[in-house]
Amino acid sequence: MTITLSQFKPLILGVAITFGSVLHCSEAKAADTDVVTVAGGCFWCVESDFESVPGVIEVVSGYTGGTVKNPTYKDVTSGKSGHYEAVQIEFDTATISAETLLSMFFRSIDPTDAGGQFCDRGESYSTAIFVSNSAEQAAAKEVRAEAEAALGQEIVTPILQEAEFYPAEEYHQDYYKSSDVILTRFGPKTKKEAYKRYRNACGRDDRVKQLWGSTAPFVGG
Repeated sequence: MTITLSQFKPLILGVAITFGSVLHCSEAKAADTDVVTVAGGCFWCVESDFESVPGVIEVVSGYTGGTVKNPTYKDVTSGKSGHYEAVQIEFDTATISAETLLSMFFRSIDPTDAGGQFCDRGESYSTAIFVSNSAEQAAAKEVRAEAEAALGQEIVTPILQEAEFYPAEEYHQDYYKSSDVILTRFGPKTKKEAYKRYRNACGRDDRVKQLWGSTAPFVGG
């Protein structure tokens, strides 16, 4: 059986239309999501907080802002890599805005502390917002100014130029809800149990509640 060019054209057109539709849907989906990158001390805690927010698709713990390529947790916590413990928050822009997430971010940290966060001290645990263009910078500055006025204290959290983001080791991801058992000084515990003990002992929620009261989105009034 011989297929002529005229018979083959509809098939080509159908494939092209299908491919075009898939590509358009992919582009539309990509256009409906965005990412904000912030450093708020322990990335386990920031990941735990923001994965509970409606409209947030995924939060990835990682390292950014330093000079060492492909840093390890040891590199970062040593203070020699220049990196912050940070997270990338992917979100649905139709559900929540970057400005709302940044407003929540300020109210989930101690933005008056330039030396670290809570019991974690040093540059790698300091707070920061990372932006990629002038529009993001302007929006972040506006949110910071609003938060500073609401708090009534100077906010020292810097707004920095976006740098390469390196996802942290797999064992750090979703640490707060992992059932994997690890050995702690209190004996064998699941990661989520160890995380709760750490967060409570570090005083994160107590300090955030002291600063922000009923406006703290993750610890209540």
